[in-house]
Amino acid sequence: MLYTYFDMQSAALGPMRAMTQLTKTYFNNPLFPFSQTYMGKIMAASADVLEGVIRHRGKPEWGFQAIHREDGIHPIDLARIDHRPFGDLIRFKCDLAKTPKKILLVSPMSGHFATLLRGTVKTLVEHHEVYVTDWTDASKVPASDGEFGLDEYIEYLVDYMKLLGPDLHVIAVCQPAPLVLAAVSILAANDDPAQPSTMTLMGGPIDPGAAETEVTKLADSKSLSWFKDNLTATVPLQYEGSGRRVYPGFLQLAAFISMNSMRHVDAHMQHFNNLIKGDGDSAESHNKFYDEYLSVMDVTAEFYLDTIHHIFQERSLPNGTMTWKGQSVDPSKIKKTALLTVEGELDDISAPGQTEAAHEMCSSLVKGKHKNHVEAGVGHYGIFNGRKWRESVSVVINNFIEKHHPKAKGDKS
Repeated sequence: MLYTYFDMQSAALGPMRAMTQLTKTYFNNPLFPFSQTYMGKIMAASADVLEGVIRHRGKPEWGFQAIHREDGIHPIDLARIDHRPFGDLIRFKCDLAKTPKKILLVSPMSGHFATLLRGTVKTLVEHHEVYVTDWTDASKVPASDGEFGLDEYIEYLVDYMKLLGPDLHVIAVCQPAPLVLAAVSILAANDDPAQPSTMTLMGGPIDPGAAETEVTKLADSKSLSWFKDNLTATVPLQYEGSGRRVYPGFLQLAAFISMNSMRHVDAHMQHFNNLIKGDGDSAESHNKFYDEYLSVMDVTAEFYLDTIHHIFQERSLPNGTMTWKGQSVDPSKIKKTALLTVEGELDDISAPGQTEAAHEMCSSLVKGKHKNHVEAGVGHYGIFNGRKWRESVSVVINNFIEKHHPKAKGDKS
């Protein structure tokens, strides 16, 4: 009933959404006399803030088609390379990349859409050919398409690496870090030629026990049955995925917001003040962030529960008990794939130490194939979006990829 109640609430807010739109239209119209008064600006700002909170959002657009430089406009080509029920593999390509390397950018399946990595992609595509896992909202996947848990997720990753390899570079952002490590371990154990040249793990829970956070506390404080009974729901009849059990995106969003509730309240208060002052640039920046942040997708219940059980509660990967289709997942089998880990000094979701733990697990890699980078002064999102990502983290990753990319025959550089 949880999902149905949420839909009822959303429908009940329909008239209020219409009223806020009407209010914005009137009080932002310069021909309306009261729009130029202080009270009129308060009305417009209030309607804008309220509308932003209660707006019904779907999957965002990627929102960029070209990179603008002094030497002209460089179009970005977007193409779907592979289509499956639970996700697409999409490619971004730009003529700015003179000697592009193939990058598989694995986006999180943790409530937000892959478009959360918009800034990540826009920076990487200047130098590389970027392939992104674009996961599907589980509420849109018919129940007849079967389950999708950790095993199926890893299978997608293994298949993608075989499709794109060899000479591939893999980057995992947040949640998929342990699953990318698992997939590469499986390829290494089988000495598969598709083993990537480098693997970059960014702010992910390789070993959640290495550094406690509110996320790890919650996972350890409840039984798996509690998560199943209280945080999963059945998709209602009006959706394509009717009958499928999911972890609803609106619950994940509530969890994200509750972790830093006052920060979000302050942000909306500042947005209100910026609108009254006429600071359009700050208001636009706020709206862009929250349009993305408040756009959420459902995750299959089996994937969510598998993650809680294997990644957080049992810590199967660092404890050496993870298996995939009956095969042991052993990162010590990795000998050819260079490992870069990236952490944010202020990360309160995957705290420093959780991702770095991958190095000890990849014990067969020679010293020259290991690197850990901790970005000072940034939290979880700062390592893959924003100024520090563009000016520092992406440079570290590009240099690491360049260093470990296989040299062509005859190339002595």
